[in-house]
Amino acid sequence: MDMQEALHIFLAESRELLQDMEASLLALPAADEPAELINAVFRAAHTIKGSSGLFNLHHIVAFTHVAESVLDRVRDGRVALDAPLVALLLSCGDHIGALIEGVAAGQTEADPALAAQGLPLLDRLRAHLDAGAAPTASAASPVVPSAAPGASAHAADDPLAAAPADGLRAWQLSLRFGPEVLRNGMDPLSFIQFLGTLAQIRHVQVLADALPSAPEMDPEACYLAYEIALDSAADPATIEGAFEFVRDDCELRLVPRTVPAAAGADTDALAGVQPSVPAPVAPSAAAASKVTAPATSAVAALAKPGAVPKPGAPAQEVRSIRIDADKLDQLINLVGELIIVGAGVNLIARRANIADLQEHTSKLSSLVEEVRDSALQLRMVKIGATFSRFQRVVHDVSRDIGKDIALVIQGEDTELDKTVVEKIGDPLMHLVRNAMDHGIESAELRLARGKPVQGTVTLNAFHDSGSIVITVEDDGGGLPRERILAKAIERGLVEPGHHLSDSEVYGLIFEPGFSTAEAVTNLSGRGVGMDVVKRNITSLRGSVSVNSQEGQGTTVTVRLPLTLAIIDGFLVQVDDSVFAIPLDMIEECVAFSAEPGHNYTNLRGQVLPFIRLRELFELGTVAHKRENIVVLQHGGQRVGLVVDTLLGEFQTVIKPLGKLFNQVRCISGSTILGSGEVALILDVPALIQQAVQDTQRRQVAPHSSVPVLA
Repeated sequence: MDMQEALHIFLAESRELLQDMEASLLALPAADEPAELINAVFRAAHTIKGSSGLFNLHHIVAFTHVAESVLDRVRDGRVALDAPLVALLLSCGDHIGALIEGVAAGQTEADPALAAQGLPLLDRLRAHLDAGAAPTASAASPVVPSAAPGASAHAADDPLAAAPADGLRAWQLSLRFGPEVLRNGMDPLSFIQFLGTLAQIRHVQVLADALPSAPEMDPEACYLAYEIALDSAADPATIEGAFEFVRDDCELRLVPRTVPAAAGADTDALAGVQPSVPAPVAPSAAAASKVTAPATSAVAALAKPGAVPKPGAPAQEVRSIRIDADKLDQLINLVGELIIVGAGVNLIARRANIADLQEHTSKLSSLVEEVRDSALQLRMVKIGATFSRFQRVVHDVSRDIGKDIALVIQGEDTELDKTVVEKIGDPLMHLVRNAMDHGIESAELRLARGKPVQGTVTLNAFHDSGSIVITVEDDGGGLPRERILAKAIERGLVEPGHHLSDSEVYGLIFEPGFSTAEAVTNLSGRGVGMDVVKRNITSLRGSVSVNSQEGQGTTVTVRLPLTLAIIDGFLVQVDDSVFAIPLDMIEECVAFSAEPGHNYTNLRGQVLPFIRLRELFELGTVAHKRENIVVLQHGGQRVGLVVDTLLGEFQTVIKPLGKLFNQVRCISGSTILGSGEVALILDVPALIQQAVQDTQRRQVAPHSSVPVLA
């Protein structure tokens, strides 16, 4: 692994650590046992600092070190963790994230603008440190030039003669790197520089006793050893942990250093330390349990390519690998093409009427289906990571608007396609912020209504009929139905006197520029956003609806497909046109029977509105002699779709429509059949909405006489 690849992994893992750090900080106020969460925050900061040091990102090390020092004092109880400190640490995490993104953009040195943004944070962090206390480590500890082997120094000039500062202990570190350390991609100097973030380095002496003669020297081998005198408040395990990822490539010994009792006495720089480096000293079990790794797996991969996990390492560490998202998308595309070609082969086999060929193509189709399911499963991710982002949003926004609001997350283990996850974040962000700003009332009003002072926004996700359902619910004041309707009439969106159901009235908030806010805030009220929310959800072949009760709260329901790539479909035909319907939205298929002129029928005692696909797309006026009804179900509603012929199940590879057809109603995409022809994929939510609107427009009476389907 080269340095560039390792840096790429470092950036990815640093982003994950920052997310974990933020999640732990946000969970602290409600935690019964906060110690583990505080330790998790400390470990995240420490790991980022250590990894940054190994990549010589000293500006990240310097800033993170101060935050880590405050966290260390929080851990031992010297600094109280209150809401302002949590907010400060969250801001520090944001700043570290900005520094990380700067590195990703190629900024490996300190950026003056970013540094200026971090200064107020550093001042606030230092205010939490004890006045006049010596820091536990120096982010920029100088490396003292070494003296000649065996040389003596007068106490007035010898850096070892001075006693350590209060709270620090004197240590002598004997270190010899193995000959293969350079070949394994590691720079010994980087580890010594990182050691400077844990301690004040007093003295470094290079030992060249193992250096061969010039003709025998291997330019890629390391022959040097070091004697390092340092002062640190860190425990031995933490100091030794600085070399965690080269422990197999070095010999290490750490012993207390004797400090001269009287000033002015001569002292040997290496008093009490043998010139040769003994065998590595393993930390005790108790000490080893406190070691916090100074580097991420990116550094570990650099240190020992192909190395096996250390004993005791969790099994899951070797059960997962990072895959570039583009490679995964390419795999899905290839599987899709394989499905299309396989459908063509199956068609040829049926036409040839060769039994052996049909048997083998059937087995091939089964294998392709298994490959499809496995490939799609690779793209399925839990929505919990997306939901967790909103903990920070609720925390910050509630402070800004002066409301006490809690976020409740449910269904975080629900999985869906990563592409859907990536695109649903912004719409959900707007819905959550809107619920906080317009949904949750002020504390005074909530008390007057007999509600708890703290408002609640609930995010939930679950699977339903092959779709994922995401709800954003608040326990606020609800939507003002009559005010929405009056505004719609004023703007000409609804004719006066026209009756609308509650769902239709609440659906008006998704009209462009529609707003009933009495005041414009930094969050909402300008009439922009909700139409964008609906447009973005619709572009994912999803739907959005609103249910509200004045004084009780509002629930926004978003329905999305599990995947945007490949689905199980069902083919139907009208005249010469073939259409695909998502199989998981089909309840059943029955023979068509209805009185002329009606757009509904009776399905075992229940009224079933239907749409004639022939009329919807104007595919001719002559009906097929024997028509069929495909019963569709979505979001708790059922409608029928009248078609000519049922062609059966088909693995449907979803192909997007061109821009010219993006606005075509009731069509969500296209697919390629085994014959090479194109079939359009029907948009079931739009079809159901169309049928419901047609039924309401014709004002069908509940007691109307309708024929019965067996």
